[in-house]
Amino acid sequence: MRFTSTRDSSLSVPSATAIVRGLSEDGGLFVPESFPKVSLEEVLSYAKQGYAACSAAVMGKYLTDYSAEELSAMTKEAYAGFDDPSVVPVTDAGGGEFIMELHHGPTLAFKDMALQMLPRLLTAAIKKTGEKEKVLILVATSGDTGKAALEGFADVAGTGILVFYPLDGVSEMQKLQMATQRGNNVSVCAVKGNFDDAQTGVKSIFANADIARRLKERGYRLSSANSINWGRLVPQIAYYFWAYSVLAQRGAIKPGEFIDFVVPTGNFGDILAGYYAKRMGLPARKLVCASNANRVLTDFFKTGVYNRNRRFIKTSSPSMDILISSNLERLLYEASGKDVTAVKRFMAALKEEGCYDIGTQAEAAIAADFSAGCAGEEESFAALGELFERTGKAIDTHTAIAQAVYESQKDGTVSVVLSTASPYKFPQDVLRAIEPEILPPADGFAAAKALSALTKTTVPAPISALTRSPVRFSASCEKDGMDAALFQAVKSWT
Repeated sequence: MRFTSTRDSSLSVPSATAIVRGLSEDGGLFVPESFPKVSLEEVLSYAKQGYAACSAAVMGKYLTDYSAEELSAMTKEAYAGFDDPSVVPVTDAGGGEFIMELHHGPTLAFKDMALQMLPRLLTAAIKKTGEKEKVLILVATSGDTGKAALEGFADVAGTGILVFYPLDGVSEMQKLQMATQRGNNVSVCAVKGNFDDAQTGVKSIFANADIARRLKERGYRLSSANSINWGRLVPQIAYYFWAYSVLAQRGAIKPGEFIDFVVPTGNFGDILAGYYAKRMGLPARKLVCASNANRVLTDFFKTGVYNRNRRFIKTSSPSMDILISSNLERLLYEASGKDVTAVKRFMAALKEEGCYDIGTQAEAAIAADFSAGCAGEEESFAALGELFERTGKAIDTHTAIAQAVYESQKDGTVSVVLSTASPYKFPQDVLRAIEPEILPPADGFAAAKALSALTKTTVPAPISALTRSPVRFSASCEKDGMDAALFQAVKSWT
């Protein structure tokens, strides 16, 4: 399997090269030249094999310059430390709803599903491509990607990692997880702005030839751990197949029966992985894009117009507080019939005018696979509280957005709601939703203890360990100072 760019159809590289580069030099994203097919028989076999084997099999369809033995070893190592033996439990919420828990990894967020794999894929890719320079992983995070990437790349030979996050745009626990990160090759910096500012700054650094030259002089080349990197996206495709196989094995669905997936979405990477799974043959009816009050994606799916020219709203689901969804470019490429000219036109309009209209043909192509909905604070808190009252199960504030959208759109189709983070990462807000009449503790750790008592569950070790971990990173920079922060980080590693 080879990969091309969403902005240059003449480009064709193997997967290892796409993973090392992260972003194409033309500013586009790497996409597979075709979609490999998976038979229903193979899908149904995954639950019997276990999650690691399922992941290796699905990734192997795309990563054809990696051997089956390599991928098997990588997935076994990557998921060995998860705190649930199934890696990805799928729980029954009643009434045809199932919750796929993606937060049992070391940082308690779905990003671990990919970012425990990416360092392994990348180090192997460096050897396969003969790369001589160290790889500098540059990340913009809205909360969870940063910690998961830091944890995955900490002290990985031949790499360094710098994470930028919005100064006032992540939760207390998310900030502490990043600020206390161990490792001699890691660095963290807050950006005085929102996530879109951080993401735009990272993209600008990637596009800056002078920065690339200066980094090369210091022995580094840039790559990314954001979902713009194909190596970050491909591991996520597997869990859609896994959920289907588990439900079929239990008899919750008939083999070949179509189901829906409801995905809390900000940067569009998680739900895009579901789209790839569907294109590969997964019996998915609709991929439901669930947005919070920053409903730019909901409006896009309903109108065919993407417009970021709107008020940015800070919410209790900060990882979804995004107005520029980078991975949407990959969907536009497919929906426009792989028309790179159209994609470049859309992206130029987004940069210059803040909006674009994809036209009726592409809009119809997207509507065949997707539906969308959004939920504000009141609706999502109500959905979180109602689910807990009915099932005794607590979910985090991002999953609550998906839960609210599911409740507003359910029509009897078996549906899988993707649970993207542990409720313990947002304990005050979860307590507020479950017990709205009681003011939660202001201290996050006290709130975690209260949540533990209420739900009769144990505070996860990665949260309790934060009380004993010293803060290592407290630096911040202006939006136009990210390049200086980059070179300061490189200096600290040498």
